[in-house]
Amino acid sequence: VQLVESGGGWVQFGGSLRLSCAASGFTFRNYPMNWHRQAPGKERELVATISYNGMYSNYADSVKGRFTVSRSNDENTLYLEMNSLKPEDTAVYYCNTKLPTDSGPRDYWGQGTQVTVSS
Repeated sequence: VQLVESGGGWVQFGGSLRLSCAASGFTFRNYPMNWHRQAPGKERELVATISYNGMYSNYADSVKGRFTVSRSNDENTLYLEMNSLKPEDTAVYYCNTKLPTDSGPRDYWGQGTQVTVSS
């Protein structure tokens, strides 16, 4: 299983970024996917979740109306469109999924991509 995030970078207040997460090693279209983020000195938090078929999504209150999660099951790729970015969105962003294993469900994580928003 491999999850590889990309698209992070530096952006000014009010700007936009689009993150991508390329998935491999499992049947991507069968599983919900998540975006999390972790700011310096803070716990990792769930930002957005999308169902296996992309029909349903949920967002943290802090990003509702500004972030949009989507997926391409044909391309095995998860996306996070981030608009109206604020300095408090600065964090390392991770994609994640939970897959069944012989020893029970297991979380898989990418390496993360840094997003920095300047004021």
